[in-house]
Amino acid sequence: MLGTVGAEALQAAADTLAQALGETPEPVGKDGLPGRGYMDLAKLKQFVGITTDLKDPMLTKADEVLTANEADLAKVDFTLKDVNGKKWTLSALKGKIVLVHFWSWSPQCEICHKEMQDLDLIYTHFQSQGLVILSVITTPDDVLDLNHLLTYLSYHPPVLLDNGGKVGQAFHIDSRPRSFVFDRDGKLVGQSLDLCTQRQFFTMLGKAGLHP
Repeated sequence: MLGTVGAEALQAAADTLAQALGETPEPVGKDGLPGRGYMDLAKLKQFVGITTDLKDPMLTKADEVLTANEADLAKVDFTLKDVNGKKWTLSALKGKIVLVHFWSWSPQCEICHKEMQDLDLIYTHFQSQGLVILSVITTPDDVLDLNHLLTYLSYHPPVLLDNGGKVGQAFHIDSRPRSFVFDRDGKLVGQSLDLCTQRQFFTMLGKAGLHP
């Protein structure tokens, strides 16, 4: 869970990962894209600002992939229904600060629940300042279980159902939970590696002009 540790620990993790890739390079994927290790290291560079001395064409390729993904995100839009049937359109929320949170659906994941509790606290405190939090999940097998969990967590932000995962694909989501912050002009100003702490959420939201 890289997103929940501090900067020094992330730098240490990046150094270890770079050393491992230098000693045992990952093979190119079937799609011609860099392996996960290269992508993780590139994300640490671009999203967190860690440094690395690793010189590898696959790391360069990973940087290029992330740059292309950023260009996609600058144009992304979607309309999804929440669990109550209400439609939400990202582009219609200009003027608001929007945090789009892709939730990895797992009723037993306690650390995921802690992240959602943090999001709920942030949402209830700052909704009056124009903050919108949209939690997006791929439609669960049992919507009733989902509703029970939302009731148990007393979760207030809208939870949107991404049937078929098309919106997740547009955001280049893999199996990890991710968060994206858009400012009042609809510009992407921050994104996470993984799960986040409250402090990390506030750091991203600060880039959109929201301050506790």
